[in-house]
Amino acid sequence: MTVNFLATLDAPAWDPETDEVLHCRDVIQETHDVRTFVFTAPEARRFLFRPGQFLTLVLPVGGEEINRCYTVSSSPSRPYSIAITVKRVPGGVISNWLHDTMRVGMDVRALGPMGDFSCDRSPARKFLFLSAGSGITPMMSMSRFLLDTQSGRDIAFVHSARSPVDLIFRRELAAMEQASSLFRTTCLCEGDAPFEKWPGHKGRLNRAVLGQAVPDFMEREVYVCGPAPYMQGVKAMLAEAGFDMRQYYEESFDFGTLLEQEPEVAQVTQELEDAAYTISFTKSRREIACPSGTPVLSAARAAGMRLPASCAKGMCGTCKCRLVSGEVDMQHQGGIRQREIDQGFILLCCSRPLSDLVVER
Repeated sequence: MTVNFLATLDAPAWDPETDEVLHCRDVIQETHDVRTFVFTAPEARRFLFRPGQFLTLVLPVGGEEINRCYTVSSSPSRPYSIAITVKRVPGGVISNWLHDTMRVGMDVRALGPMGDFSCDRSPARKFLFLSAGSGITPMMSMSRFLLDTQSGRDIAFVHSARSPVDLIFRRELAAMEQASSLFRTTCLCEGDAPFEKWPGHKGRLNRAVLGQAVPDFMEREVYVCGPAPYMQGVKAMLAEAGFDMRQYYEESFDFGTLLEQEPEVAQVTQELEDAAYTISFTKSRREIACPSGTPVLSAARAAGMRLPASCAKGMCGTCKCRLVSGEVDMQHQGGIRQREIDQGFILLCCSRPLSDLVVER
């Protein structure tokens, strides 16, 4: 059999509007509870995206299709495959499904990549990447991209984990540091592992540790991703240090989990005193009121409903459902295809009612 590698080099770009199937090519065990899933298109395609963006997978779980967002951990500088890195979360429906079910040779539907968390358009010459846990994934995508493209940017990468066995990409980070004089990495562990003592920084990130690891952190453009308490702590620490917060960027939601961001309940309640439309949910048999200027998702959460959602910005598609009847004003940011809109689907997070609605949810 003769393989035409030039045909692969000339492969057309991945188009999420027409090519929505990914083929699993490899599953890599990164740590005891973290795996990387590597995908390609069924036929040769080049994945063109910004490092740090996320991919929305459409997964057949429990007899229904569920959308989940995962940051792409691979780099667009290696365009013939695309990868996500997923931590198994205790009780997490989707992360456990991926770890237990996704195997080489399986297909999965996908949307994207999309999102605005990326350093690729920044004029800065020096970056500081701060991550904790699985928040390392967008930082790895950006780091791989900057090194692969010989960008000449100075990168300081500080990652926090519970213990040495929880350090994702540990060996690759060390190899990247050895390969480039412009890439420096520092890892912090909260404690030792049962069979490995951590010789480096212990405890959580604080100003003293950051100053020791990256003395010129005040001069760098900062990108942060991790659990919400971690990001809040980093933001407060930098602000207290007098850092120019115009040079601070953080990922706005936690990929791979259901965000239970509380809406501005008081505001929604106040709006309900004005004229509101009735929203009927067919599956849960709930009926709520929703003001015309309020997204359906916000009104539903204010009424105590727990609906699946991730970004709450119209990007990921997690809250997609069918509109049985009624009209909405939907201002999305790419989380739904035109053909899905034509088929009657909406995103609850960015759809405001223009009439009474009946929603299949």
